[in-house]
Amino acid sequence: QVQLIESGGGLVQAGGSLRLSCAGSGRTFSTYAMGWFRQGPGKEREFVAAISRSGIITYYADSVKGRFTISRDNGKNTVYLQMNSLKAEDTAVYYCAVGQTTEWHTLKPSAYDYWGQGTQVTVSS
Repeated sequence: QVQLIESGGGLVQAGGSLRLSCAGSGRTFSTYAMGWFRQGPGKEREFVAAISRSGIITYYADSVKGRFTISRDNGKNTVYLQMNSLKAEDTAVYYCAVGQTTEWHTLKPSAYDYWGQGTQVTVSS
């Protein structure tokens, strides 16, 4: 069982920045790939970014590429999402999730096993 706690969300003006954090429990954190997803009002949950166990491999949704950066610190059991140049359409609840199997490469929410409670990001235009 893995527990994840997101933090760092809030209200920001368009063009601003936020950094989300996701703290995980357990000594096996470094053995999991991690992903960030988001769900906007009336929308389905969608992929944002993912990172391999070592941090060497990263993936990004086209909509955030060049603006968001995913990283991890396995010593702190934490994964981060640095979000720059935020837009109103980035408004959503952001979730981190654990990818235990090689299916994490598919970047589908169904391939991720444990989820945090989410943190709200609101971008005002």
